[in-house]
Amino acid sequence: MDVNIIAILILIGSFFIMLICRFPIAFAIGVSSLLTTMYLGLPLMQIAQLMVKGVNVFTLMAVPFFIIAGEIMGAGGISKRLINLSNALVGWLRGGLGMVNIVASMFFGGISGSSTADTASLGTILIPMMREQGYDDEFSTNITMASSVQGLLIPPSHNMVMYAMVAGSVSIGRLFLGGIIPGITLGIALMIYSYILAVKRKYPKGDPFDIKHVLKTLADSIWGLVTVIIVVFGVVTGVFTATESAAIAVIWSMFVSFFIYKELTLAKMWRVFERSLGTLAIVMILISTSQVFGWLMTYLKMPELVANAITSMTDNKYIIIFILNITMLLLGTIMDMSAIILVATPILLPIAVGAGLDPVHFGVIMILNLGIGLITPPVGGTLFVGSAVSGVPIEKLIKTLLPFFAVMIIVLLIITYIPGIVMFIPDLVMPVMGS
Repeated sequence: MDVNIIAILILIGSFFIMLICRFPIAFAIGVSSLLTTMYLGLPLMQIAQLMVKGVNVFTLMAVPFFIIAGEIMGAGGISKRLINLSNALVGWLRGGLGMVNIVASMFFGGISGSSTADTASLGTILIPMMREQGYDDEFSTNITMASSVQGLLIPPSHNMVMYAMVAGSVSIGRLFLGGIIPGITLGIALMIYSYILAVKRKYPKGDPFDIKHVLKTLADSIWGLVTVIIVVFGVVTGVFTATESAAIAVIWSMFVSFFIYKELTLAKMWRVFERSLGTLAIVMILISTSQVFGWLMTYLKMPELVANAITSMTDNKYIIIFILNITMLLLGTIMDMSAIILVATPILLPIAVGAGLDPVHFGVIMILNLGIGLITPPVGGTLFVGSAVSGVPIEKLIKTLLPFFAVMIIVLLIITYIPGIVMFIPDLVMPVMGS
């Protein structure tokens, strides 16, 4: 058997064996890379050099800043104010608290960029409120988890920064802009389904719509929402790099939380740093080990093998794109989102580009696919958080999540096969020179 084929089997086989045995994902990536390197007789020092190279990237500094900014805004009272604003906007509808949940996730996700942070922060407030008003526990939890996926699409999103880093010459500004309409589309789709369900189950309405109350809650929450404006405006206009805008977002969010909302104390700030460092440690280890894993895949010519395997089945670009979606959905059920972005992008992106997809379009498709994976067993991080917050067993949540999966997959197919939904704003605001 060819040496490269054996090496590929060692790399992929050992990786999935360790995943099945519930090894930490970074450990599985690192050990499988080490075993393959040793089999190929490559210098082990190369592993250390590649791991350092993987994290020694200026753009990557945006990731910790975005994580910290999201944690600060979550601990500094922003969640409560966004819920109040959302309630004023849509709480008067039938099943209003379900709508509030979705709109609040749209706002909060744009600040945190994290599905799990969204679920943990908003869920602890909204799920008990919905329970008190007669909503089913399963519905309350599911709508919280499903709507949190908007935060991965609506800018700023540190996952998009990671994708841009791995993909190469992809504009972070265009990626941010590309996620806006898909994120809003997902929110609207979830609201339509929630309204239909609310009418069927006779969920309650909130207080009547009051424009004065809307303006009052908007004025109260605008300081937090400015964080998103700073980041997106700064990156899109070129005033800041993604890293600089993320750092400014941290400073601004600290100022707002300490001196305007006055809900962030030094004790809370310490816990914010603890949580941020925990998240960041996982992300950085994943990035460093994935750099070695990705280099080995390229060395073994795996992208070409996968591309040839897919194109040998069909040359229809629509079917190829459909296969890519299925692949990412399946990966999302067994792997962490960050790991998939780091490991799968070098393999799948060339196939997508060959099928006619813009790298920005594919990036948004990938993020939504992997966002769905976050609420899918067995490795769904957001699913575990939602279950922990609500106290509803995962087994019960999975059954009632199926309609939400259907809604999200419909939106996924829409943004996949109608490129304009993703590309309209990037092409309008940041057109590519020569296009």
